[in-house]
Amino acid sequence: MQIQIDLASFNGEILCQPDAFLCSVNDVKVNNTIDQRGRNIIAGAEGFLRQKISGQGLAFILAGGSGTILFPKNLESGEVLAVDVSCIVAVTSTVNVQIKYNGPPRRTMFGGDNAVIALLTGPGIVFIQSLPFHRLSQRIARSVTSPNMRENPKFLIQIAIFFFLAYVVIVSSLILTDV
Repeated sequence: MQIQIDLASFNGEILCQPDAFLCSVNDVKVNNTIDQRGRNIIAGAEGFLRQKISGQGLAFILAGGSGTILFPKNLESGEVLAVDVSCIVAVTSTVNVQIKYNGPPRRTMFGGDNAVIALLTGPGIVFIQSLPFHRLSQRIARSVTSPNMRENPKFLIQIAIFFFLAYVVIVSSLILTDV
């Protein structure tokens, strides 16, 4: 889903997730920025790499989720919102982003879901997505790969029947060709 952002209404600047910028109209510049705070660098690319979109035109950014679930959240001054890091699409430059680990460090190092959260402190506006693209691709990959035998025993039976029929066809063709 694409989000249309009028940069003039956000003081001419917004920070978004890496590779979120789609296109723009009029005076818009896109720069890659790095969060210089050490605690955010440890969290990985989603925590410290951002695209800074600035100017006075319209910018279109890409996000996952449906239109009813992707929404802007207006944070009041001092209001804190805890969000999974990968669900943040964009924030205004006035929002303070602090990365926290959700659980033991080994879970974060070995790629546990929701292992890293962001504490977003207002004032400012945050755009949150319901389903990041990498999670969507993981779910699609899981559904396309062969099902687990314990979850679907019919699959094992189907494979056995297939090999049995292939065996019968091969043996019968060998018998018929020798006659």
